[in-house]
Amino acid sequence: MESFFSFLEKRVDDCSSLLCVGLDPHISDLSEPTAAGALEFSLNLVKQTAPYAAAFKPNAAFFEQFGADGWTALKQVIEAIQEQSDRLGSMIPVILDAKRGDISSTAEAYAKAAFEALGAHCITLSPYLGKDSIDPFIGNSEKGVFLLCKTSNPGADDLQNLLVTNDQQPTTDSSVLGHSSSVITSPFSVPLYIHVARLAQTWNTKNNIGLVVGATQPEALARVRAAAPSLWFLSPGVGAQGGDLEVALKAGLRADGKGMLIPVSRGISRAARPALAAAEFRDEILNIQRSLI
Repeated sequence: MESFFSFLEKRVDDCSSLLCVGLDPHISDLSEPTAAGALEFSLNLVKQTAPYAAAFKPNAAFFEQFGADGWTALKQVIEAIQEQSDRLGSMIPVILDAKRGDISSTAEAYAKAAFEALGAHCITLSPYLGKDSIDPFIGNSEKGVFLLCKTSNPGADDLQNLLVTNDQQPTTDSSVLGHSSSVITSPFSVPLYIHVARLAQTWNTKNNIGLVVGATQPEALARVRAAAPSLWFLSPGVGAQGGDLEVALKAGLRADGKGMLIPVSRGISRAARPALAAAEFRDEILNIQRSLI
């Protein structure tokens, strides 16, 4: 059965890339502060960088700020990515960076908006409301989600590092067992983001769930990889946010040298030659990837 991540892996193989090109039309970067300006900005990036992109990640907020016209522009950008996919003979997945998260009936409407109205292949979600808020997005294996797990922003630790104690593990610790030699289970604490990673691993029955794990905290990245060895990560934070590419790849790649998408937005869009910048990022990632296999 085809799944979102089987499509993504095919694209990764086709373009020899783990680069995810972010489409974030900041008003300061536009020729005019309108939806038309955002469309022009994004179409230029798509055209220049498509050969090097394993995926594109348009940020919904930068389009939604222009109201209905912005929504129309976003749909046109996704259509342009499909045109590039057809031209290259390789489907380039579109990850809608929207970070939705709501009760199941509302989630159904969000899923229709993302996958049917816009034509995106994948979406970022908050898992805070639990699995029933995720289910409407993952019923079709060909549509994917990346769940927020350990994000790259400074305030991430406010909640994501809180300890939870509802997991169980076997122990032979004498302080727990007393004089008994039998193995029992006892509560233990893990950070909330590790609990999210473990849940995602168990929920991923259709190969269409991944995790957002920032590149700015490599120790946490390595811990999430240990907790979810098979999942794909979307790992923002390289470049403008200070994440080190090589350190992040060492911490987060799977044993097969895959399993991570590296989103880059401003490092490409603000370059004098975005196509060259995308090619250089792709090649740098590839060189590090090869050195680790």
